[in-house]
Amino acid sequence: MDCLAMDKTSSVILPFLKWAGGKRWLVDNNCDLIPRDCERYIEPFLGGGSVFFHLQPNRAILADMNEALIETYAQIRDDTENLIDKLHEHQRKHSKEYYYEVRSKKYVSPTDRAAQFLYLNRTCWNGLYRVNLKGVFNVPIGTKSTVVLKTDDFHSVAEALKNSKLLVQDFEKTMAGAREGDFVYVDPPYTVNHKNNGFIKYNEKIFSWDDQIRLRDCVVDTIDRGAKVIVSNADHESLRDLYANVGNMKTLQRSSVIAGKSSKRGRVDEMLITSW
Repeated sequence: MDCLAMDKTSSVILPFLKWAGGKRWLVDNNCDLIPRDCERYIEPFLGGGSVFFHLQPNRAILADMNEALIETYAQIRDDTENLIDKLHEHQRKHSKEYYYEVRSKKYVSPTDRAAQFLYLNRTCWNGLYRVNLKGVFNVPIGTKSTVVLKTDDFHSVAEALKNSKLLVQDFEKTMAGAREGDFVYVDPPYTVNHKNNGFIKYNEKIFSWDDQIRLRDCVVDTIDRGAKVIVSNADHESLRDLYANVGNMKTLQRSSVIAGKSSKRGRVDEMLITSW
C-alpha cells in the first residue's frame, strides 16, 4: 500500500524551519533510498521535518521532545491564518530591540508562542535552537531580518499535517507502536564528534550515549516487528560498532552548514542504516 498523498502533480513543500541536523540534503540527493510503500509514516525526532514534507504521507505520527517545536507544527495546522498574521506583524516590527523584547516574553496564547518560535528561528544567529539550563531560549540576534519568506506555504503545510498525530514524547514510546507496514525514519541528535559538529557538548545534555544505546535497541525491536526503518547518524566508529549487526550501513556525504565560521564548513560523512 502506498502511504503517500504526493503524486506527479503535488506541490513541493519546503521545510519552514532552519534546524541543526536537518535532512534537506538527504531528500534532495538520495530520495531513492526513502521507501514509498508504507501504510503509515512515523518520525520520533521530527525537527525540521524534511523527510515528512518530501513524502507528504496520508497518515503519520510525528513526535519530538521539544514541546515548543511540536506546538508550532500544531498551530500551523490548526490556526494557519492567525499565525500568518502574527508573523507579518513581527516582520513589520523587527529590529534589534524588538528581537530581544520578543525573546524575553512569555506568551499565553499557543499561536503567539508559535509565531515567537518561528520569528526567533528566522532572525536568531545561524537559525540555532538552544536553551539554557533553565529552559530559556538564549540565542543572540543574527544577521537575517526576513521573517516572512517567499518560500512560505503554510496552507500546504497545514494540509500535509491534517492527518498527522503530533506528540511530545520520548522516542521509545513513539516507536513502540510501529508495526508491519509502517516506515519509521529515525534521526536522533548527534552525540559524538562529527568533524565540524560544534554541538557535541550541548547535545550530550539532551541525548546521551546511553540514549543512543537505548535507541539502537528500539530500532532492533521495531525491525523485528516488521516495520521498515531508516536511521541517520554521524559516521563515527563508535556508532558503526553500535549498529554493526543492524541492517545495511551506507556512508553518504553532505555539506556542513552549521559551523559559525564558513572556513570550518566543508564535506561531512553521514551514516545511513536501512533495515532492508
